[in-house]
Amino acid sequence: MDVRNDLDDMRKAVDAELDRLLAADGSRLLEAMRYAVLGGGKRFRPLVLLAAGEAFGASRPALLPYACAVELIHNYSLVHDDLPAMDNDDLRRGRPSCHKAFGEGLALLAGDGLLSLAFEVIAGAPSLQGHMERKDRALREIASASGIGGMIKGQWLDISLRREDADADAFIDMIGKKTGELIKAAANVGAVLAGAPAPVLAAIGDYGTALGLAFQLRDDLADSGRSGSPSGLDAVAVFGREGARARLEECVAGALAALDKGKIASAELRHLAGTLSPGRGMSA
Repeated sequence: MDVRNDLDDMRKAVDAELDRLLAADGSRLLEAMRYAVLGGGKRFRPLVLLAAGEAFGASRPALLPYACAVELIHNYSLVHDDLPAMDNDDLRRGRPSCHKAFGEGLALLAGDGLLSLAFEVIAGAPSLQGHMERKDRALREIASASGIGGMIKGQWLDISLRREDADADAFIDMIGKKTGELIKAAANVGAVLAGAPAPVLAAIGDYGTALGLAFQLRDDLADSGRSGSPSGLDAVAVFGREGARARLEECVAGALAALDKGKIASAELRHLAGTLSPGRGMSA
C-alpha cells in the first residue's frame, strides 16, 4: 500500500474511534469536547504512535486506544492554551476557539474532561498479548510526557520565559517539553506496546525527540509573525528565519538518522518526518 494511503487509513481509524469515544449525549459539555477534538487537525501524534507500533508487529486495533488517548491529551492542551489566561487565542483551526464558542468555564471543563477521558481509555485498553508490563510502561510514558515534567512544565516555561532570557538553550528546552515530549511519547509507546527490543527503543526515542522539536520549529516557521506564545517568542524570534530553517533541517535529518541507526524500516515514520521539512508541514 502507498504510504500516504496507509497513513490516511490510520487517520480515518483514529477519527472514527474518537467519534465513538465522544459520542454525543445531548449535553453541552460533550458538545464542547466534540467541538475541540473533531473539528480538524491532522492527527500527527496518533499517526506516529500507530506507525511505530505497526513497524514492530503490533496490530492497529490494539494500538488504537493509546493513539486516541494521546490525541485527547493534545486537544485538551490546546483548549487550555487558547484560554485568555494562557495564550488568549480566538481562533483554532480556522474557527472560533473552544472558549469563544462555548465560554471560558465550559471550555475549561471540556479540557479537563478530555484529559480524564484519555486516561480512562488507557485504563480500559487490553494489555497487548497479555503483556501487562507493556501497558504499564505505556501509561507511565504518556503520563510523564503530559505532566509537570513534560507538557505542563513546557507551558509554564512558555508563559514565564522573558525575552531577555530566551537564549537558544532555554527556547529548545521549552519547546522540547511543551510540544516535543508528547510526540516523543507517541513514538516510544507504539514501540513499547509492540515489544521492540531495547536498542530499537533507544533509536525510537532519539527519533521522537528530533521529531518533536522539528514539529514545533516547522509550526513556528509557518506561523512566523503570529506567535501564539504569551511572550511573543517563537523560533524565528530566537534564531531568525534562516537560523530556524537550519535548525529544522537538522532535526528532520536527526530523526531520519535515528531510524537508520536503529534499522527501523518504516516508510510511515520516514514520511512523517519528511512532512516537517521546510516548505512542507502538518497543522496541529
